[in-house]
Amino acid sequence: MQENKRNRLSLAEHFLNFFNNRSTNASAESFNAKIKAFRATSRGVRDTTFFLFRLAKIYA
Repeated sequence: MQENKRNRLSLAEHFLNFFNNRSTNASAESFNAKIKAFRATSRGVRDTTFFLFRLAKIYA
């Protein structure tokens, strides 16, 4: 019972954070979508270090 209450309070803090600070994780979600699209265009890459290098140069 206590664990359930603790989880609800933790979730409430995250939900209320948006209303207090107007902060969301939209930028992180957008960045993840960009990485996913980049991975889709780079299918068959064998050199993972070069792939990560290109990813860092393009989106960093």
